[in-house]
Amino acid sequence: MAKKRPQTKAGKQQLKDGEIPVVGAREPCPCGSGRRYKACHGRAAAQAVTELVHRPFEGLPGECDWVALRELVPAATVELKLKDGLPEGVPSVTLATVLPMAWPALRRDDGSVLLALQNDTPSGDLSRDLADTLLRALAVEPGSPVAAQRVAADGPRLQDVLDPGAVFEPVLHAGFEFWVPDAENATPEVAASLERANGAAIPTTRLAGVDAAYWCETPEKNHLRWVMPHGEEQLLDALARLHAAGNSSLGEGTRLVGSFRAHGLMVPVWDLPSAMGAEECEKPAAEFAERLTAALATNAPLTAEERRARGGLTNRQVTLS
Repeated sequence: MAKKRPQTKAGKQQLKDGEIPVVGAREPCPCGSGRRYKACHGRAAAQAVTELVHRPFEGLPGECDWVALRELVPAATVELKLKDGLPEGVPSVTLATVLPMAWPALRRDDGSVLLALQNDTPSGDLSRDLADTLLRALAVEPGSPVAAQRVAADGPRLQDVLDPGAVFEPVLHAGFEFWVPDAENATPEVAASLERANGAAIPTTRLAGVDAAYWCETPEKNHLRWVMPHGEEQLLDALARLHAAGNSSLGEGTRLVGSFRAHGLMVPVWDLPSAMGAEECEKPAAEFAERLTAALATNAPLTAEERRARGGLTNRQVTLS
């Protein structure tokens, strides 16, 4: 059996934590400890990168719509404004729900940038991953897609890159033709990806009268999925009060069936009759918003019936992220 090598002290001077550069996981740690990076300073860096940020879009204008476009909406775009303005040669930056070939981002031939929102990301901070992808897309040559990569734990986030005063206005599309300026002359790979995406897209409309509420059409029934900014416990109490009082529906034939959890926010979901389109949702949704505001302002303890209603709503929650 080979003898174990005695551990020796590193010959070079150890560095302070703030000076430790990132190296390969199996390389010696630059701090001079004699251990591999992954077992030394890389351990804290890896934990920081993988730690889940539950509300990655918090603080951004339109947080609820960011969540909806990430989890619920098939085809949409939003023009983004950068805090420091657009670099030279970049006429625009556009957020897209998805891009062809599942690219994280694309710099078009004209220099404009498309940033995909629904891709898998390598860390637990979606905002940091997206910011890293965006900054790299601004720097690559026109006509180039951008691949995903590991990001630094202290890299900038969307909150550091985007203009905090800009309005977030989603534009929904029936299909994904916005991917390419000339869809008829797209490459075979992009054309095939476009056809698959269009075939899977569920017709979706954003309501005009309330924030972050999205009507969608499915073969059996329609739905309204509404991303709300309120704290989960407060919102569950308010919905339980309305449900127990028979005021949680959006009219005849509609029913509050449960909710999603997504990126730190709740998304109540209603079943709608097939004949109820997006326009028919506008008035009842606005009326429900008024009832919800009143219920949210109530601080009285829940009654027994309201507690039962709350338990039913809690049991019908599904976590998306």
